[in-house]
Amino acid sequence: MADAAVRLTDPAVEARLARLDEVLAGLESAPGPAAREALEPVLLLSEVYGEALARIVDLADERLGERLAADELLGHLLVLHSLHPEPAERRAERAVEKLRPAVRERGGDLEWAGVEGGVARVRLSGTGCGSGCGGGSADVTEAVRAAVLAAAPELTAVEPVAEERRAAPAFVPLGSIGRRVTAQEVR
Repeated sequence: MADAAVRLTDPAVEARLARLDEVLAGLESAPGPAAREALEPVLLLSEVYGEALARIVDLADERLGERLAADELLGHLLVLHSLHPEPAERRAERAVEKLRPAVRERGGDLEWAGVEGGVARVRLSGTGCGSGCGGGSADVTEAVRAAVLAAAPELTAVEPVAEERRAAPAFVPLGSIGRRVTAQEVR
């Protein structure tokens, strides 16, 4: 009987993906035809594996499709091959909601505001950082941008939306104007 296949843990997958990014970046920046020839097998393999994944998605029922999409690694692969069953806006919204508790812990808040013309809109209020953290709203904005574009790379950008300022009411009740409080009313 053959040994069971060795499975990779999530950290091991992340380490391999980081190394793959390094190797591919090196090949892409290398001069000459040898670098381009070295990239060709990677691209061909990616296309074939993408087709295999597409066939799995085609054979999956709705429940299995949702489970595949919910897995972080498989979800990224589905996005990479334009196979993810959820629209980009929903994936981006979910990424923002995942970050919201961490932003709240730092004294701010984060709210999904939708997509306009391929640009994700996010409302960030407060500083996004409590006292002494050394970061700030720029760090939070960058973290949100990275998370949204990782979940929905079809979107072109992520822009913060200004917090809505509510103006003071223009109406002042007539009874509150010019009425003097007597000493007896204060007691």
